[in-house]
Amino acid sequence: MPAGREEEAEDFYGKILGLRRVAKPAHLETRGGCWFERGEVRIHLGVESDFRPARKAHPALMVEDLGALQAVFEKAGIDVLIDQPLPGFDRFYVSDPFGNRLEFLEPSDSYPEA
Repeated sequence: MPAGREEEAEDFYGKILGLRRVAKPAHLETRGGCWFERGEVRIHLGVESDFRPARKAHPALMVEDLGALQAVFEKAGIDVLIDQPLPGFDRFYVSDPFGNRLEFLEPSDSYPEA
């Protein structure tokens, strides 16, 4: 993430995605950025002086109720890019405030049960 934009990160990852901002270890706090978590999900945003958003490489997060999450993003004015389903999954992409691509997936009705 770019330097000095932690408040935007808090709005997106905290308020919209519902992740809790957690304190970074003291020796890392001076570097800027911020960390978020919820359950098993951990997202660490570090500051880069020559920041360029990750538009191709991206995390993919498995969610429950993809449609409800899509509505949350749309209500917040965030563009949702629906892509072709992967075998067994519905999915879409959004960009965080810094242009980083995030993918959200949910098993579809055709997902094979174990």
